[in-house]
Amino acid sequence: MANFDHAFAIVVGIEAGYVNDPHDPGGETKFGISKRGYPNVDIANLTLNDAQAIYQRDYWNAVQGDALPWPLACYVFDSAVNQGQPTAKLLLQTALGVKADGVIGPVTLAAASRAGAYQNACFMSTRAFEYMKARNFQQYGRGWFNRLFEIAEASNGVG
Repeated sequence: MANFDHAFAIVVGIEAGYVNDPHDPGGETKFGISKRGYPNVDIANLTLNDAQAIYQRDYWNAVQGDALPWPLACYVFDSAVNQGQPTAKLLLQTALGVKADGVIGPVTLAAASRAGAYQNACFMSTRAFEYMKARNFQQYGRGWFNRLFEIAEASNGVG
């Protein structure tokens, strides 16, 4: 739970507060929770506690954050939030060199338990390449790359 709390603080700090950018495909967003992803949530009145519950249920738990070593858990969690949890799972498996089937099972978890600095860097570079495929990379790419550096710096040596 301590890793989730720390990862949440890092990610929500990057996601910030309320935004309604007409160019953002997520639409209205608060604490990184988008109207597109959560059409039945009152985004403007979303509390930080409500956002934390959504993050834990739909992102941290979905990528088995408690079973991943730090800082990889934080990296994968942030990817799930920003790029979608199905993509985060595939990127993790690709970076770890295991079959990329989108299921974080015993093989993926075993490889993750052996992950070190090299695999962590591979995960982040794999994320960068995924960002480059996005149709709106020209508009948001620099910010996404900055996000990678912020996540890496904020999670360094903690956990």
